[in-house]
Amino acid sequence: MIIPWRRLPFFVFLTLGTIAFVYPLVWLVSASLKPRSQVFDNRLIPEIFQPSNYVTVWETAPVMRWLTNSLTVGFMAAVAVTLSSALVAFGFAYFRFRGRNLLFGIVLSTMMLPGAVTMIPVYLIWNKLGMIDTQIPLWAQNLFGSAFYIFLLRQFFLGIPRELFEAGRVDGCSYFGLFRRIAFPLCKPALVIVFVFEFKASWSDLMKPLIYLQTPEYFTMPRGLKQIIDAFALSGHYEWEIAVAASVIAVVPMIILFAFGQRYILDGVATTAQKG
Repeated sequence: MIIPWRRLPFFVFLTLGTIAFVYPLVWLVSASLKPRSQVFDNRLIPEIFQPSNYVTVWETAPVMRWLTNSLTVGFMAAVAVTLSSALVAFGFAYFRFRGRNLLFGIVLSTMMLPGAVTMIPVYLIWNKLGMIDTQIPLWAQNLFGSAFYIFLLRQFFLGIPRELFEAGRVDGCSYFGLFRRIAFPLCKPALVIVFVFEFKASWSDLMKPLIYLQTPEYFTMPRGLKQIIDAFALSGHYEWEIAVAASVIAVVPMIILFAFGQRYILDGVATTAQKG
């Protein structure tokens, strides 16, 4: 295929951007297959292959337990924020009432609050409820929705013709029925985007597990990786090939999730572009 010279800079920029994003993952996989002395030699093709690093990871750390905990917490967090944010967004998109825009602005203003501002008050609340050292604080906060996801979903709900909802009301459909039977199915790409984004955020979150989890049995994958690094620091013997192999294991579920959800993500981006 011959590339027109006018589009050549675009393809060059696209190629460089692809390399910049793919290189860290390729380096990570390559380093996980090297012996300790060659982990940081920056060779993409290992001089000595050592796949036994992955076996060592499974033998020295409860990786399966950490993966299971991360999957559970990530799924609960993603489902909770998707459903709660969708309900609130539908309310802002469908109902017409005095002060709606002001209330919506107040919801959006909460995005300007740094997480450090609410960290201690939220911890005190969970401590009062006796939920410290449990996995519930890692996902239960999402039951109250997210301002960013509410904004995102509201834009999708506003794009649905109002006549569809009016026809549903004529047929005797309740307000929740309008959400469940009309709005929810038509905005599936947006809902999948919210689910994938939140699952990824929960999967890679280290701060909450550090704050709330104390028992190793409840550790998520990021918290488990932190424990591995801390063990190396205490012993003074850094086995970086083990840490890198564990990092690759932590990345694989996210790649699989995107592989299954990429069609909906692209559909959502295309729908947003058409509306714009």
